Amino acid sequence: MTEVFLPETLEALWPLLERHREALIYAGGTDLLVKRRIGLLDPPSLICLERLAALRDVADQGEGVWIGAGSTHADLLKHPLILTHFPVLIEALKVLGSPLVRESGTIGGNIVTASPAGDTLPPLMVLGAELEIQSANQHRSIPIRDFIQGPGRTLLAPGEILAGIRIKKQPEFTVHHFEKVGQRRALAIALVSLAALLQIDENQRVQKARLAWGSVGPTIVTCREAEAVLEGNPLSLETLGKAALPARRAVSPIDDVRASADYRRQVAGNLLLRLSEFNRA
Repeated sequence: MTEVFLPETLEALWPLLERHREALIYAGGTDLLVKRRIGLLDPPSLICLERLAALRDVADQGEGVWIGAGSTHADLLKHPLILTHFPVLIEALKVLGSPLVRESGTIGGNIVTASPAGDTLPPLMVLGAELEIQSANQHRSIPIRDFIQGPGRTLLAPGEILAGIRIKKQPEFTVHHFEKVGQRRALAIALVSLAALLQIDENQRVQKARLAWGSVGPTIVTCREAEAVLEGNPLSLETLGKAALPARRAVSPIDDVRASADYRRQVAGNLLLRLSEFNRA
């Protein structure tokens, strides 16, 4: 019988983490409990974070927004701060799993699972998210680009949890875009995904670009060379086609049962072409 602990305060959590070092930590459990049911995981105990109200706060911090790691996807989809400042994250949350998954799954869980196909990860990457890591004795802040080390691997140490995410408001970006390609229109794991932030001037020239791809490498892939191709140039199919070339070189997809590496590489570049719809000329 697996023991399950449900602390209601952080003060109650820390001793549990110390006493049960082999326990697996979860919040919504949408990934962990599925793996346990099919026999991929068999932990001696589980520590559930869903009752920790301290992890579910979303707060305006002036230049930025704090998002508690225990915030569910459904909560964030309707939160005015997220709707106002981070449309690219909203677009990803809309297509994450099913309504039931969004009601129970948390943004912290999506990050810590560290799947290359995690839908929130490319938006958080282009937004420059900072992760607040907490233990009984210290806090530390880590950029999301450094936190995820590979599939299922992060910089979380024993006794630590992801407490929340800080994201700066970035009103200069007028285009927030997220798109993923899957094997079906709903409930699909991304074969390839793209998050993009663009600052476009009155002449339809790209002043600043941030791009991040999911499901095309062991972690989220960025490509400064592709961004540089866009910056200073018109947002046109010609420019986007040129940017697609270094993007395809930057990704390192794999062949699996869902798609070939060649297909993923081609789609990674093609998704950039969809940005032409934001050309208002």
